[in-house]
This record gives sequence, structure tokens and C-alpha cells, in this order.
Amino acid sequence: MTLTHILPSLRRTLPDPLSSDSWPEYTVTGPDDVTVAGLSLVTLVQWCGTPCVHTAAAVIPGTHGRPSETELASVVMVRVTAVTLEGGRLQVWIDGELDGCKAIMGETRMIGRVSTAHATDAVIYSVSAHAPVHHALELPVDLRAGDVLAIPCVGVTMHRDVQSRSRHPERLSDDRVDYERDEFPFVPCGK
Repeated sequence: MTLTHILPSLRRTLPDPLSSDSWPEYTVTGPDDVTVAGLSLVTLVQWCGTPCVHTAAAVIPGTHGRPSETELASVVMVRVTAVTLEGGRLQVWIDGELDGCKAIMGETRMIGRVSTAHATDAVIYSVSAHAPVHHALELPVDLRAGDVLAIPCVGVTMHRDVQSRSRHPERLSDDRVDYERDEFPFVPCGK
């Protein structure tokens, strides 16, 4: 349990700590932003919209942030489309897919706005009705539609891995992406 968990009002000036082993190289948190290798994720979302992805060198576990020379890690940014509170647990719907990446849900954090509300357990639902349900450790209870979540991922995640498959129905194969038939190249930022 962290100090910002006990006293959420401290989040205005003190960012929630993160696990440096779970995020890409040179990840720094601020009260309302996460910067990865010098790039503000809030700025990236302003440029590209959501869902979007940023990839950088992974961190060698146990080195307190030393970048790997061979491994990569990604961060996925998604926008919240709806939120309900049921039984003390947030039910959160997002505008992207998470089943195509190895998301570290326990490190999910809200960016772009500072919340001083207490945190509660959250369940994340992707845009696809058949996608798996993801459990985030905790998110602010005042989370609302329009908020942006940053979720670190193990390895490389491509934009097409998190983009809604409903935009490209021809990519579907048993409600999963069929990479062998995928005719859609990497989509550059800016869509």
C-alpha cells in the first residue's frame, strides 16, 4: 500500500509509484502523465487518438530501469467509453482490444487527469463482445467516459493488435485476428 493509496489527495503533487520492471525504458511518472523514453503519453494520445501504442526498449528485471539491448516493451493507451460501479467494483469499457497483447493489468494507470478519489478494483471490457475480461488492480472510483488508461505490455504490441476488429471485419477468423491472412500492414500514427 502506497502513500497515495492511503491519502489520495496527495496525487495532485505526488504520482502513484510504478514497477520499473513492468514499463519500458526510462519511464517517469507525473501526477497526470507517464513519459516513456522522453515521450509524453498524454501528448501521444493528443497526436494519434486512441487506441495507440508506444514501444521502447524493455527493462532488464531487477536492475531498477536499465534498458535491455535485445527486448522491447510497449504501452497501450485506450479511452474509457463507459463506466459503472457494481458491488464496489468498477465495470470499465474501453475503445480497444487487449487480447492481442500481453497486458500487465496491475500496472494500469489513468493519464491526462489527476484524480483524488479512492481507488477500487476494476474489470476492463474490450470493445469486442467476445473478448476476454481483464482485471485491473485498482483504478480511481471517479473514472469516467473520456478518461485515458495507459497499460504496459510485455514485448512488442502493434497498433493492429489493439485496434477494434469491428473496423476491419475481414480480419476476423473465429473472432480472433488471423495473422497468416492479415493483409493490413502496420498503421502509422495519425490513422
